[in-house]
Order: sequence, then structure tokens, then C-alpha cells
Amino acid sequence: MALIPAVLFGLLTFWLHRRIVRATALARPWSIVADGALVVLWALALVGFESGRSLDPSWARPIGTIGLIWLATFFYLFLGLTIIGLLSFGARVIRWARRRLAGAPDTPQSAARRLRRMRIATAAVVAAAVGVTGYGVVEASRPQVIDVDATLANLPARFDGLRVAVVSDLHVGPARDADFTRGVVDQVNAQNPDLVVLVGDLTDGTIPHVRDTLEPIAGLRAQLGVYGVSGNHEYYSDDGGRWLDVWEELGVRTLRNARVPLTVDGQTIQLAGVHDATAPEPYEPDLPAALAGSSPDDFVLLLAHQPNQAVEASGLRVDLQFSGHIHGGQLWPVRYLVPAQQPTVTGLDTVGETVIYTTQGAGAWGSPVRVLAPPEITVLTLRTKS
Repeated sequence: MALIPAVLFGLLTFWLHRRIVRATALARPWSIVADGALVVLWALALVGFESGRSLDPSWARPIGTIGLIWLATFFYLFLGLTIIGLLSFGARVIRWARRRLAGAPDTPQSAARRLRRMRIATAAVVAAAVGVTGYGVVEASRPQVIDVDATLANLPARFDGLRVAVVSDLHVGPARDADFTRGVVDQVNAQNPDLVVLVGDLTDGTIPHVRDTLEPIAGLRAQLGVYGVSGNHEYYSDDGGRWLDVWEELGVRTLRNARVPLTVDGQTIQLAGVHDATAPEPYEPDLPAALAGSSPDDFVLLLAHQPNQAVEASGLRVDLQFSGHIHGGQLWPVRYLVPAQQPTVTGLDTVGETVIYTTQGAGAWGSPVRVLAPPEITVLTLRTKS
């Protein structure tokens, strides 16, 4: 087990003990039950975190998934209990000020009322966190196909009506198995797209442990081909280059700071792809290298995992970029923090002169939970601006 996650999860578990058991003066045997449950969930979270990395998901996935779901529950417990703690602290300051200024005594009756309110508020937060997480588990399990039209000024006329399936952020391995991947593939093929693009973060884990969960992508079909670029997670647990080699074995043409011309009825666009913005050596993104040899008049469609890569793309006359990475925030209200790090959150937008589509992704990172950020498979229809 990784030491850092074990210590971190342990500290978070101790904090929950302080807020749920100690702050509410929970009596025995319920205090023992609550602490026992927290310890068990701490262990399950560790199993979930290491599933696909140091642990084989074939046995770790069923129990580790519970731990990963618990992490989402903890997120909402943290939000709610922090608010309660801040309100409680504010009330203590007010009571202290009253005693100092007016000499108002703190009676046993008022202390009992405060404890009762604390217990009610804590119970409400626990119930809400469990309820919201349960909803999020259901939402995350059902990626939906959405249709989007994008009108583009420089798109050659022969590409008017081109249908591109955009798939990103499957994150299969720890909590999602090959059946999940197969379901996504079936949904994509049912749309009969002209082109399929994969914009990173397809797996979480090492090749020996989670390759089998990705193998169904070999079934993807499109007349103009299936292309892909790496995300940041391809580099977290294994060598990103070796992961892209696996994609190639499964029929995906990977664009590693490279481009390929796509021709329809004599007209051509350039499909380019770069490594993730945070990829380590020797996989750093190099957009100028990817575009080398193309004409300034060419229509360029770029695959880049992170939306912030559109800033450079705009300066190099990229017409359209497909990205993922953000998951629409995945757990509300995280999406409201995303603009501090990315220029766009989801859907069609523009960054400088570049049109960008950011998909919310089909899977979920860590916890298989999504709240007010539904998973999606996007079929984008390109239109020529008249």
C-alpha cells in the first residue's frame, strides 16, 4: 500500500471521528460502531486507490469500488461538516463575548440544547451526503450520447456534415471493467460516425493490471478511422508511451505530436494531436512539431487532452480543438473552481481564434460518482459557415 494515501486517508478519517463521534458526544455502543465503520471505510478506500496500480482489479475492484464511492461521500461530508464547524465556532465566539460583556451564564440547559442541535445538524449532513452520493453513482453509470452542431468558418465544403464521435476520460480499471468500455463502444458504433477521436485518460492503472478493461475499444469503427492522444492519467501509473503502444495494438492510431491528412472527395483537413500538457519527458507536448509541413491555409482539427492547450493552439491558427479532462467538475460544486485553471469548462466555446469543444467524458476519475455533471459521448456534426 502507498504510505502517503494511507496517512492522508487516516488523517481524514480521524477528522471525521472528531466531527461525527466526538462533537456529537455519541454514546456507546454507537460510538464504537461509527468508529469501526470509519476504519473499515479507510481500508476500503486504500484498496480502491491501489486497485489497478499495485493491486489486481480482478479481486480488488469489487471491494475497492466501495472505498472509492466512500471518498465521494467524504467529500460531501467534509463540505457539510465544515460549515457546521464554522457556525459552531462563530456561536462560541458570540457566547464568549456575551459572558465577557454582560456576564450571561452558560447553563446546563443551554449546553444540552446546543448538543441536540449539533446532533440533528450532523445527522442531516450524513443523510444528505449519502443521498447525494447514491444519486451520483447512478448518474455516473449511464453515459449518454449527445449531439452537437459546430459551424466553422474555414471548413472545406466536402466536410460539411462530417460526424465526429468524441470519447474521453473513461478511467477504466479500478472501478470500471471491460463491460463498461464495451458499452461505450457499442453506443459509439450505433451512431455510425465518420470519425472517432479519443482524447485521453482512458485508463487508471498499469498495463498488466488494467489492459483487459480497455481491449473492447478494438471494436470501434469509423470510415475515416479511430485516432487518439494521451491524457495525464496515461503517465500516472505506467509509461505513457507504452500505453499508447497498447492503443495502437487495439486499432487506435495515436497522434504523438503528429498530424495526419484526412481527405474527402478531393478536399483535405489536417487532424493533429499532441501529448497532454503535463506529460513528462520524453513526451512533452509539441504543437509546432505536430503542425510542421502543413499549410497556413489548411483547416486544422486538434486533439489535446486539456482545454488550456487551446491557448497555444489559437496562436498557431488551429481551427477546432477537442478536449476532455475536466469531467464537467464531476462532483458539484467543483465545476465553479475549474475556471481558475482552465479557460473553459464544458461544451462549445472559443479560446482566441480557436473553437473548442470540451466533452464531460464518459467515465469518472477515482470515485465512480458524478453529481450534476452527467457523463457523455459526444457526436459533433461539423458545418461549413456559409
